[in-house]
Amino acid sequence: QVQLVESGGGSVQPGGSLWLSCAASGAIHGLLSLGWYRQAPGNQRELVASIEREGRPTYTDSAEDRFAVSISGDSALKTVYLQMTSLKPEDTATYYCHYEGLGSYGQFEVWGQGTQVTVSS
Repeated sequence: QVQLVESGGGSVQPGGSLWLSCAASGAIHGLLSLGWYRQAPGNQRELVASIEREGRPTYTDSAEDRFAVSISGDSALKTVYLQMTSLKPEDTATYYCHYEGLGSYGQFEVWGQGTQVTVSS
């Protein structure tokens, strides 16, 4: 099993910055990617940014120039960080950590519990 523990988030004014982190532990030896999705009320969950095991990042268009995703750790614990800058009201959402990996029965994914990000003046 893989366990995800999220931290960070909160409230900030437009133009401000926040960070998120997610620690993945357990059976993470089959890690393929770690990343962040978000879901605003009435919207579908969407990818924000993810990073592959080899360190290659992927961003949604709206996050490309404002957010930075990174990963650190070892075979026992991996942590993915999301540094968010120049935040906009439309970034307001619940942000979910997402783990994708290979296990004994194939590819699987695990979701974090979600952390709220609110951007408002």
